[in-house]
Order: sequence, then C-alpha cells, then structure tokens
Amino acid sequence: MPSLTKLSTVRAILERHGLRADRRFGQNFLVDAGLLDLIIRTADPQPGQTVWEVGPGLGTLTRALAQAGARVHALEKDRRLEPVLRETLAGLPVSLHFSDALDHDWSAVSREDLLVANLPYNIATPLLSELLRRGSFARMVVLLQKEVATRLAAAPGTPAYGLLSLRAAHHARVRIVRDFPPEVFFPRPRVVSTLIEIVHSGQPDDPGLFKLIEAAFAQRRKTLRKNLEQAGWPRKQVLAALEDAGIDPMVRAERIGIDEFRTLYAALGKPVS
Repeated sequence: MPSLTKLSTVRAILERHGLRADRRFGQNFLVDAGLLDLIIRTADPQPGQTVWEVGPGLGTLTRALAQAGARVHALEKDRRLEPVLRETLAGLPVSLHFSDALDHDWSAVSREDLLVANLPYNIATPLLSELLRRGSFARMVVLLQKEVATRLAAAPGTPAYGLLSLRAAHHARVRIVRDFPPEVFFPRPRVVSTLIEIVHSGQPDDPGLFKLIEAAFAQRRKTLRKNLEQAGWPRKQVLAALEDAGIDPMVRAERIGIDEFRTLYAALGKPVS
C-alpha cells in the first residue's frame, strides 16, 4: 500500500472510487508524514491496547495506529468510504463501525482504552463534552479546530473562556501539543487545526454544578450575581453565598475558575427548578 500521507496517493484513491471529500462530514485528509508521526508519538499506543478512532476517513491514522500495535475500533459515519477502508486497512487489526459517534454507546468503553482521532470539526465540541462527562477514556489525543482547542484549554479572564473550558477543567488536564496549518490537509480547510492531549482526572460529572455554571454564563455581559438572580435564586441568598465563597458580587462569570464555582455551589445549594 503506497503511503496515505502522499497527496498523489490520496487523489488516486478518491478518483479510483469515484469520491470527493464531503464538507458535511468535515473530511480533510492529513497528507504530512511527519505530523502523522507526531500524533502517534503523542498517543503512544501500547502493543495490544484498544484504541478508538472517530472519522478514519481514508484510514491514514488508522493504519498508523494498527501498525504501532494497537487494536483499533474506527467509527465512520460516511458509508461511501467503506470500500476505501476495506482496501487500505486490509489485514490489519481494525474493526470498522459505520455509525455516528454522537449516537454511539460509549458506556462499554474501558478507561484503559485510548481515543485518538482527527475529529470532524462539526462534532468535536459535543463529542468531547459527552466523553468528559462520562469519563469514558482516561486519555484522549485529538486533532481539532484551533478555536475549539483554545476554548478547552482557556484560563479564566481570557476571551475564549467559557462553559467548555470549565467542563474540561472540572474533569481533566488539557495540553496543547502543536498547531497543524491548513496546507497539511487535502482539501485544505479554512482554519488551523491543533493537536491536544486530554488526561481525565476521574472527577465525575456534577449536573447541579454545571446547571449553576450555565446560569452564570447565561448573559456574559451581566454580573454573576445578576445572572444567578435571573435564574431564580433570591438576591439575599446569592449575596450570602458569594460572600461565603469570597467572590465579588460584581464580577462576571468569565473571571471565575472551577474551584471558585465549586465553592460557590457548596454555599448556594442546588439550583432552583
């Protein structure tokens, strides 16, 4: 099998199967051998380890994972790619699942498994939010739109900081590895991509805490106190809880870290229904 990171090989495979990359599925195929190697080195799959991949495309990353010794489960929504994947992955320890990752039952995944993927842009945020909530994987190495990566790793008080940042901070440590420019993909996307590593802490989901956080961010330009009052908490209760938590009542939610939100939640109590 010729290298799948060569643009000429990718063009030939697509032409042979009468296919074109479909933007609906966020299909941008990596055509840089050095950056593919970086993904594998960052993921560091162990021999025999089960690795899950979302959006295998032509099988470029899938092949590299399997050749590194992993047993790969690849989820692909675009059924048109089945004959391509049967060709490029022949003889390798890969199980193909033609389904939508957002509908997949992740409950059977072991935390010892690894997620490694060049995630389609349109599902990255909801999928990672769900996997963080579930604690499905102890570790994930994913390539995604730089904007989303920045939001995942954002610190309080920065422009990208918000609900996704807090979801990540509650459950995990996010490490930005490297940006991938548009020219290393075919076709070229309109945005820069970023490789990140997410290490889950094992912290379980706390729906009540995140209901409070969602209320706090309901209107970003309003103060934390005002948003909580509009969500239904009485002003006296809000002011007392903010004082107990040592939080300025005039501060906005975008300046509050996850530890302060936990302290506030403990002082304020469960959200009103």
